[in-house]
Amino acid sequence: MSETPATAPASSPLNLRTVLGAGALLAAAITGALALRRTLQRRRRKPGEKIAIASETSAAEAQLAAAAEPGGAARLDVALRTLAHQAAQDEDAILPPLRAARIGTRAVEVLPEDLTADPAAPFAAGKGGWWALPSDAALLDEEAAREVPAPYPGLVTIGSTETGDLLLLNLAQLPALLLDGNPLHITEVCTSLALELAMSPWASEVEVVTVGFGEDLPQLLPTARIAHMRQAAHALRDLSERLLEAHQMPETEHQPYLLLCASSLDADTAWQFTDAIDKAGTVPVTLIAPASTAAAHFPEAEILNASLHEPQNLDYTGVDITVQRLEHAAYLQITTALKVSGQPAHPAEGPWQNVPDEPDHMKQPKQTAPEEQTASAAVPSVSLAAPSDAGSGVFPALLTASADPSGLRLLPTATPSTPAGGDPGPGTEAVPAPPAAAETTEGAEAPEADAHEASLEEREGPEAEECEAHDLHAPEIRVLGPVEVTGVDSTGHGPRMAQLAALLFFRPGRSADVLCSDMDPVSPWSSSTLNARLQGLRRSLGNDPAGNPYVRRRSSGEDPYQLAPGVRCDWSRFLQLVERALPLGPSGLTDLEKALTLVRGRPFGGKALPWAEPYQQEMVTRIIDVAHTVATHRTPAGPHHDLSTARQAVATGLDVDDTAELLYRDWLRIEYAAGNRQGFHMAISRVQQVNRALDCSLEMETSQLINELLNGSVRSGRKAQ
Repeated sequence: MSETPATAPASSPLNLRTVLGAGALLAAAITGALALRRTLQRRRRKPGEKIAIASETSAAEAQLAAAAEPGGAARLDVALRTLAHQAAQDEDAILPPLRAARIGTRAVEVLPEDLTADPAAPFAAGKGGWWALPSDAALLDEEAAREVPAPYPGLVTIGSTETGDLLLLNLAQLPALLLDGNPLHITEVCTSLALELAMSPWASEVEVVTVGFGEDLPQLLPTARIAHMRQAAHALRDLSERLLEAHQMPETEHQPYLLLCASSLDADTAWQFTDAIDKAGTVPVTLIAPASTAAAHFPEAEILNASLHEPQNLDYTGVDITVQRLEHAAYLQITTALKVSGQPAHPAEGPWQNVPDEPDHMKQPKQTAPEEQTASAAVPSVSLAAPSDAGSGVFPALLTASADPSGLRLLPTATPSTPAGGDPGPGTEAVPAPPAAAETTEGAEAPEADAHEASLEEREGPEAEECEAHDLHAPEIRVLGPVEVTGVDSTGHGPRMAQLAALLFFRPGRSADVLCSDMDPVSPWSSSTLNARLQGLRRSLGNDPAGNPYVRRRSSGEDPYQLAPGVRCDWSRFLQLVERALPLGPSGLTDLEKALTLVRGRPFGGKALPWAEPYQQEMVTRIIDVAHTVATHRTPAGPHHDLSTARQAVATGLDVDDTAELLYRDWLRIEYAAGNRQGFHMAISRVQQVNRALDCSLEMETSQLINELLNGSVRSGRKAQ
């Protein structure tokens, strides 16, 4: 049986669906803003602290996260940068002005300003004056493309076509775009434009000014592209200053200035905007405002009805579109999540108070002689990829890569996990089986950010040990990496059944409707699909020694959906090991290192279902804490000194979160202590790459540490001379 939604919406291979009024690129922008804010939130916290996050993912965030599809935008971005790169290589070539772009289910197209112009590579001739991107077009690789400035920063989704394609309008080509209709709907259109522009991969040089809405956006969004003005007159003054700046600094002339005004302009202000835009010269200035008062001053401007739910003609592109607007209720939920992501971390509690702080500048590790090569060391050749590819083998380079024969060499390390149903490979230490969890009863959820831990805490304690003694072969749910469940196949419906098992374990007692929505927020499962997956999961997990199914049957429609108390989870085992070990200090290192062997990658895999986001954030944070603790205790000279194990811990943590700057500082200390200059500079290079990708500066602690250790290395070198 296929996973049929209760109401099947139009969909496509690229998943270009519209939810809550938002298309796939706007959904990706919002999801990206939340992810980046939480990444920065994790980076700001001190070891042991817990970031603030809502215990339940809001419906709006869940639906937008499920609908986000940046793939088409990424291909368009690379294609346009390739176009700009080739134009720059040819002295006679001119970068063609574009009116719009269209991202379809299988195609990417652009519309040139001159509809009769011959297409410029990498594009080929399409229909109706559009240029199409061939599937086999020769494009720059992503790394080379990032070095090319985005040539069309004003591109933004204005709506979707009848076939579901996304239409992006190049606002930098238009003096004005006017909106008619209900004032609330006009605000929703302006909001969607502002949010997408704020996170667009090609709009880093756009200056967006909002009037009449979005007062909190400059503080909530992780980029600095949006400014809010209380009145249109203030925006008019700011525009005048911007034009003066461009006159004095011609290198800024190409940077678009977009004014999104949701409130009506009075006649005098509208006239002044007309005059200012006429005198803007080469600076791309665009006004989006209500048509009611502005239309008389911009007689040639395109007017779109923000209140229409059906297609309307956008004459400038010759395409009928349904205008994109983000529903106000969804906007409120998103801004609430963004506000939570800006809250300070919660102080460390319980065993997590024992996570060690970083050494201060007086206690940095002493530099020793380079490590000697070990005859049995395994040193495979590892290529260094971009930081975002950490899960595909980048951070094993931390463990193995060194061109200096006297540099970094390691003994074989334990593989974090053993294939399901298989024997440990050569040189692999078997991972101990986690104990069974005790029965869970879901209580009322507190509004605090850490309320989602309640169900897990109820599964731990003495009852867990008792279950382990009685049911050593109970199925295990593994979420410290891609979701896996004992006995559930990795093909067919198996992955979805495994995710359903994880949902039942972490969120027991939910109704059928909530489960169906959690499993697919955009196209919720039907009840028949849910029943089919539950039956398949029940057959896969089997029965306990007493003959009772691990997936409990319900005797009535009021009974909760839940698993039997004996079902185990690697996260429960991780917490038991760590929280027992942390208060012991260095004496607990064995259990901490054993806990890290349970980690197989980013919890819940690369893209977790939205319901799992709070758990994923908690797990990532705690894995980083444990990796930092092991590295801190294993790096200094003394009875616990073991740089090989310290590197393994840091590598495990960075495989989970390659943006964790705390772990890069641990890595720097390790390589400094080892006297491994190449490894030290590799760590510096990697953390700089990560910060460039995040568009962030190094944290002050990182810059200070690099300077201290570099100076220490220089002093040591002089003494040796």
